Amino acid sequence: MELIDTHTHLYLDSFNSDRNDVVNRALQHNVTHLLLPNIDTGSISSMLEMCEHYPGICFPMMGIHPSSVNENYRKELAIAENWLEEDKFIAVGETGIDLYWDQKFKNQQIRAFEVQVKWAAEKQLPVVIHARNSFREIFSVLDKYAGSGLKGVFHSFTGTPDDLKQVLEYDFYVGINGIITFKKSSLIEIVEKLPPEKLLLETDSLSLAPVPERGKRNESSFIVYTAGKIAGIYGISTEDVSGITTSNAKQLFGLIN
Repeated sequence: MELIDTHTHLYLDSFNSDRNDVVNRALQHNVTHLLLPNIDTGSISSMLEMCEHYPGICFPMMGIHPSSVNENYRKELAIAENWLEEDKFIAVGETGIDLYWDQKFKNQQIRAFEVQVKWAAEKQLPVVIHARNSFREIFSVLDKYAGSGLKGVFHSFTGTPDDLKQVLEYDFYVGINGIITFKKSSLIEIVEKLPPEKLLLETDSLSLAPVPERGKRNESSFIVYTAGKIAGIYGISTEDVSGITTSNAKQLFGLIN
């Protein structure tokens, strides 16, 4: 069995004291690849250091998280764009629009997202999208790329069935994490409607630890609980979920090892 955590932030300071143990536990649970989305310019060095320390296991993305977008977003974007020229990133991300907490920088978030989607299209890289209370705004941007071959994933999906329908019309993937294991999770209905060939597994570590680890610091080894829950929904084995989602991730992100 081989699993891929398609969205984890194991380079954050919360893992400084035991990062090697966390990676080893992931490997012991057959999690062979850890895909690291960037947050902002302050996280680039720690993310890249982790990828250098665990070659063939950790793979970096480059983007600016919507929660890091403010009045200085153009400077952040310029730095990220310069890094993208190095051609060692598997995706543009994470990017997106987050209107859950406040909308002070809504216009800046939309513009920053537009710029990063443009990078993904030009460089033929997948785009990793963070969408929270913002599906309408995100769809408005993606509609401009209809038929362009743009590819990507809506990570940590928490949308409605109608949102899912639109995502699938874009031919995008859907990232499901530990939320699926929570009591009365609305994601159960989503997964029931989600074709397995469009499913990706993720943890979004360090948050959103799945049951039975809920409330703890999340880590990549916990992805096995998410895989097991999804297997029950689909009525297939955890090994089958592993095989399907690993193939999906390798295809989207161009992983060859």
